[in-house]
Amino acid sequence: MLVRAVPGRRSRHVGEGCAGRAGGAVMPAVLVDVSEMATALAGRLGRGEMSGSGEVATATAGLLRRIVAHGRWSSAGELLELIRTESRRVIAADPSETTVGNIIRRVMKIVREEYSRLRGCGEEGDQDSLHKLLTSGGQSEDLSETLAPLRTNVIEAVNELLLELDGMQDNISVQALDHIHSNEVIMTLGRSAAVEAFLRDAARKRSFQVIVAEGAPYCQGHDLATSLSAAGIETTVITDAAIFAVMSRVNKVIIGTKTILANGGLRAVIGAHTLALAARHHSTPLIVCAAMYKLCPQFPNEENTVHKFVSPQEVLPFTEGEILGKVSAYCPVFDYVPPELITLFISNIGGNAPSYIYRLMSELYNPDDHQL
Repeated sequence: MLVRAVPGRRSRHVGEGCAGRAGGAVMPAVLVDVSEMATALAGRLGRGEMSGSGEVATATAGLLRRIVAHGRWSSAGELLELIRTESRRVIAADPSETTVGNIIRRVMKIVREEYSRLRGCGEEGDQDSLHKLLTSGGQSEDLSETLAPLRTNVIEAVNELLLELDGMQDNISVQALDHIHSNEVIMTLGRSAAVEAFLRDAARKRSFQVIVAEGAPYCQGHDLATSLSAAGIETTVITDAAIFAVMSRVNKVIIGTKTILANGGLRAVIGAHTLALAARHHSTPLIVCAAMYKLCPQFPNEENTVHKFVSPQEVLPFTEGEILGKVSAYCPVFDYVPPELITLFISNIGGNAPSYIYRLMSELYNPDDHQL
């Protein structure tokens, strides 16, 4: 059974006061320079050594925990500035990996919450109305007060975040039986770890067919089809050009995404927009499986939100020298899918419509941290 948890909100022990938690305290280690830690993670990102957004999220949260534990700071304001300074070089290593910035914003929200708790401010902010959220700009909180238990409390909170990250995939997969029924035809695109786990979980008790669009030019759909076939799921691979032709016999479209944008749109693998348009034409539901660390406060009209181009070698090999001298080839990596083409988001906290994204944004991030 899925247990819905509100992100950013943690249970408190009986008798726990504003001075810190009783028992189980994490003592800070010797203060050291954290720049080398951030540089090491930036190097791994820049070299492409990390596979999948889940690994990136866990590594980023681990880095921030070390920054909190070993960094030189004495107040919440200094800690937030330290996190901003060290995180910028990590983000610059791969600007297209928005998961890094999302986890940084999540931890900054944790710092603000723990600081407010220690000052006895409570959590009334969680109950803010839409009007209050929209009119709260320009109000800054005093974060200069030194509170001794803050370091310990933030470390414990980040540890809880790491545990949450470890269970996100399972919390998404466990909802599969609520959305996939027997004898249905499911279409997906490329290869997404969240979608693969979602389909595998449903296949334990349901019999259905999966149609996989290959996702040119990298054709990762072939790898997904091989994996699903090995799990006993009837799978068919089609070219991207055949999506519209076979959509009429599809019951549901289930895809993953790289980023969920602030307006409820997607930055997904190339071809996702074509798939979404075909699904809308045939009134086929489009379901997106994505963990909450993919929720980003950027909007699609912001610079470099969607666009990323790579070498067109996969589409137009360099051996075609005569043609290359006459054409200009562009090979985008991502597509933008507007929110009106999306039926439902399935995340680790349950299912939500695109129109609810603004609320999740306020629960996960502080507006002052949207721009790092």
